[in-house]
Amino acid sequence: MQLFDLIAKTVDGLGYELVEIERGERGILRVFIDFPAAVADEKGPISVEDCATVSHQLSHVLMVENVDYERLEVSSPGLDRPVRTLADFERFAGSECTVKLRVAMPGSANRKTYTGILHAPEGDKIGLEFEGKDGAALLEFTLAELDKARLVPKVDFRSRKA
Repeated sequence: MQLFDLIAKTVDGLGYELVEIERGERGILRVFIDFPAAVADEKGPISVEDCATVSHQLSHVLMVENVDYERLEVSSPGLDRPVRTLADFERFAGSECTVKLRVAMPGSANRKTYTGILHAPEGDKIGLEFEGKDGAALLEFTLAELDKARLVPKVDFRSRKA
């Protein structure tokens, strides 16, 4: 079983969703978790307790499966969350996102990176509305054409006092 699939099965069984895994220097294994879309609004952000629960269970599973790592880090995907699957693009439709394509689109002057508002996928096509030279434009792409995509963080530094 692939490492991603092994971790995903464990994380899903605990009621979370695996967003991404990374292998870092010196044997670090980073696991990024989130709540599934169906319960994300109700549950709120991932807490330290959520990370501890997943870390505890994963450490046992990885030991049994004899996975080579030195240190396990479990965290939320952060404000600039990766967007990887059609379900992710559906979930974050209407959000600002930066998209990097594998190959530049024809007629784009070799441009691969776009920032704009995500549209919900239609079939296998995903839309991103961005500001081009001539005003608003729509980029359509598939997951096969996508290199990576991340949400643009929205942070309000104003005081909560009214």
